[in-house]
Amino acid sequence: MKLTIISLQIFLYFVYKSTPNMKEVFSIKEAIHKIEHYCAYQERCHEEVVQKLRSMKMDADEIDIILVKLISDNFLNEERFACSFARGKHRMKQWGKIRIVNELKLKKINQRLITTALKEITAEEYLATFHPLAERIWESSRESNALKKRKKFCDYLLRKGFESNLVYEKVKELETV
Repeated sequence: MKLTIISLQIFLYFVYKSTPNMKEVFSIKEAIHKIEHYCAYQERCHEEVVQKLRSMKMDADEIDIILVKLISDNFLNEERFACSFARGKHRMKQWGKIRIVNELKLKKINQRLITTALKEITAEEYLATFHPLAERIWESSRESNALKKRKKFCDYLLRKGFESNLVYEKVKELETV
């Protein structure tokens, strides 16, 4: 008897847990309200908003209506998103320009906006991020083999999106010290 009650409780738990949000159909007004909160929480690009609307089971005509409303009410602005994305990823995650450009392209941001976003990062700020990061990575490496250390160092900074000439000049500088 005890076993069947526990089994029933487990079964009910998984049924309720696996059941998605019970309300699957949204009116345009409800969807706009929900997406306004989604956009107000943090900057979003058009692609992210379209994906969210598709997950809410909205059709293409409704998505277009909602996007126009969001743009006109200034909840959605691709230039503002691109600039914020570039600044944030550089300052917080210490990404280089190459990585930022590639990520913005993945989010289907056009080249003009990408160029504008990269102007948000000054050359001084860029190098002020790059040099301490490179020195910290070089010093923290415990690799005894010089070639392996150099490869790991270069791979890390290239993966972060810094330009190869900048990385190789820095590795030469650090090897001579």
